Amino acid sequence: MTDRDQPVSPWVVKVGGSLFDWPELGRRLRDWLGQWGASEVILVPGGGSVADVVRDLDRRHGLGDEAAHWLALRALTVTGLFLTGLLPEMNPVLMEHPRACRDAWRRGQLPVIDGYAFARADEGNAGSLPHSWAATSDSLSARVAAVVGARCLTLLKSVTVPDGVSWAEAGRRGLVDGYFAQAVGVLPAFEVRAVNLRAWQP
Repeated sequence: MTDRDQPVSPWVVKVGGSLFDWPELGRRLRDWLGQWGASEVILVPGGGSVADVVRDLDRRHGLGDEAAHWLALRALTVTGLFLTGLLPEMNPVLMEHPRACRDAWRRGQLPVIDGYAFARADEGNAGSLPHSWAATSDSLSARVAAVVGARCLTLLKSVTVPDGVSWAEAGRRGLVDGYFAQAVGVLPAFEVRAVNLRAWQP
């Protein structure tokens, strides 16, 4: 087996859109990632205020689940580009699909998933996400983790998910999206956790 064929077990990190208005985000995210020294990391951007614009348009004009779903996913292309601009020292690159990540890691790059392109490529596959506001970037990150066979999925957020609270209950409380428990439930056993990055101290 060649090095190119060696299996990898990436770490998927979702960067919540609620963090995008935080002036400390770039520094804290670099510090948080740096403490682990992991080389096979994939970032998945949240939608933040960009996706909220689509939510408002849907509320006002009744775009419907299908149209609103794809418009909201297009917001993740914008926020993905935002993350690549935020972390220049980490050599980020926007990727349409995680299958290209291995070559990016070899080049010393940090893959950031284009959520819209990934969802388009994944559409119709077993386990692909429903077209609903219940399945947002939290669930998209779980889907990316499933596709790449991740060893760990971490949600970086602005809120704390209390210990002992199930993902289903966290969804009911609005701490993760409503579909996340179902998206995580079909995954192989691996670590899934949420971190309040605003409260994290190096």
